[in-house]
Amino acid sequence: MIIGASGHGKVVADIAKRLGVYSEISFLDDDLEKRIPGYHLMGNLKEYEKWKDTHEFIVAVGNCKIRSEIQKWIERNTKITVLVHPNAVLGENVVLGAGTVIMANAVINSASILGKGVIVNTGSTIDHDCRIGNYVHAAPGSHISGTVFIGDRVWVGVGSCIVNNVSICDECVIGAGATVIADIERKGTYVGVPAKRVVHGRRDAQTGIL
Repeated sequence: MIIGASGHGKVVADIAKRLGVYSEISFLDDDLEKRIPGYHLMGNLKEYEKWKDTHEFIVAVGNCKIRSEIQKWIERNTKITVLVHPNAVLGENVVLGAGTVIMANAVINSASILGKGVIVNTGSTIDHDCRIGNYVHAAPGSHISGTVFIGDRVWVGVGSCIVNNVSICDECVIGAGATVIADIERKGTYVGVPAKRVVHGRRDAQTGIL
């Protein structure tokens, strides 16, 4: 049972189908007008308890905060699964938390630990000995080098790069194509090469950039 019948949900359904272990794949979404060809929308989110004893669940919502809120709400009563695309590569001693999804051509190298509800999107990489917090989204083509710590609810943008041995605090957004070369200790949005913090389009007093 996939919660969220939008674009990300379609990709999650494709992974579940390719694994060939599920006899039924269905959706829940509060927008009952949504349609995904080949799949059934069974009802809204509040109805999840109807299937809690017969289905595994996964939350397919890209927004980190919303995904965390939904998973925390349902995980007390349901089984939250993990999905790994057959074309993904996982090294030895990799740990994946409940609700994590690994997309096609992603690579996670040895001894990295990922928290709950993490999305490792298409073609993104996480190198050895990383610690990735809960409800992180590593967007397509992003690259996280070895021994990196990332806090909870961090969005790592498309094509961004994080060098080795750095730490990023909770609730940050790393912009598309940005390069993080130093620790980030203050939540916010970081863009550019090297990545610097921006605040609502106004010049940041610390970084001097818009």
